[in-house]
Amino acid sequence: MADPRRRAATAAIHTRRAATPARPVSSPIFQSTAFAAASADALARVAVEVATPDFYTRHGNPNHAELADAVATLERAEAGLVFGSGMGALTTTVLSLVGSGQHIVAQRSMYGGTLSLVQKLLPRFGVEYTLVDQADTGAWAEAITPATRVLLIESPSNPRLEITDLRAVAELARARGIVTVADNTFATPVNQRPVEAGIDLVWHSATKYLAGHSDASAGVVVGRAELIETIWNTALNVGAVLGPIDAWLVTRGIRTLDLRVGRHNATAVALAEHLRKHPAVKVVHYPGLPSHPSHALAARQMTGFGGVLSIELRGDRATAVRTIERLELFQLSASLGSVESLVVHPASMWGAMLTEEQMSAAGVQPGLVRLACGLEDAADLIDDLDRALEGA
Repeated sequence: MADPRRRAATAAIHTRRAATPARPVSSPIFQSTAFAAASADALARVAVEVATPDFYTRHGNPNHAELADAVATLERAEAGLVFGSGMGALTTTVLSLVGSGQHIVAQRSMYGGTLSLVQKLLPRFGVEYTLVDQADTGAWAEAITPATRVLLIESPSNPRLEITDLRAVAELARARGIVTVADNTFATPVNQRPVEAGIDLVWHSATKYLAGHSDASAGVVVGRAELIETIWNTALNVGAVLGPIDAWLVTRGIRTLDLRVGRHNATAVALAEHLRKHPAVKVVHYPGLPSHPSHALAARQMTGFGGVLSIELRGDRATAVRTIERLELFQLSASLGSVESLVVHPASMWGAMLTEEQMSAAGVQPGLVRLACGLEDAADLIDDLDRALEGA
């Protein structure tokens, strides 16, 4: 019981702290913006520690620390940081590594938000860029200049599922002292670990497969400890803070990641095999198909091919839209990597981030449809797609 002599206003704030179980099976949520220190010296020490979990939640939080450690462990990386979104993670990372007068090399085929960062935001700060065909290692080498500081990689790429030779690009960058940053959102560390191929930093939109349930927004970057410290110093200013509850939700999702990704992989393979024979489908983009131009490379550097595929329909934009709108099990949504199956028309969604010319360069054609397989029965998803394709 707290001191009964305290007046109401004081007693309401200075309540007795809840007892903490010695070994809770499920980690508690540390829903606190700040943490008290035992002394002024102790406060001064933790204020400058990298991602400290017991000072101020913008600096770090116990739930942040648990999530960062989980992803770093899965990716075989030294350390990690968490953010309020995947784009928060990427933007903070890139701003930590490049400045005015410097240069980035990135892929033509990448997530629209990444391309928007490279093509729209960074030039405002004097950062130049070159876009390359990700499958051409020689193109990466030719694009590098004395001012190049970062190579931005995404494999498989969104939305065309193109593959980058991670080891070759990593070796190319290392020889020149350039930092490699890879988006591993589509593959997840279950299917692919870029750090093992020599990549310096790996980032995720943890909103997707890591969380897995469409109920948390988060981002994470992992890699070498000295690079993570550099990013953390920038993160303090950017302030893309992840809430403790969302950190807890993503950590909970990671507990079943391996089981979920196995099911996502199997379902995507089944859909890709079925759709490649469908008369309404011109081409299926999925690295698990032997017909994919980089299938052999994907098989070497991945243990599974992921739960996302895209298809190009025989028809125009209207055909693609009609098909999507006839689907029942695939919900029309911008996200992916969750328990439910989702579908999106990239040309419609990315129009807010890129110009028509930029989308065309990225391979986002009017008839392209991206499918993100959930955990439903594959046969039911195939029936849903057949009905929609026949009706459209």
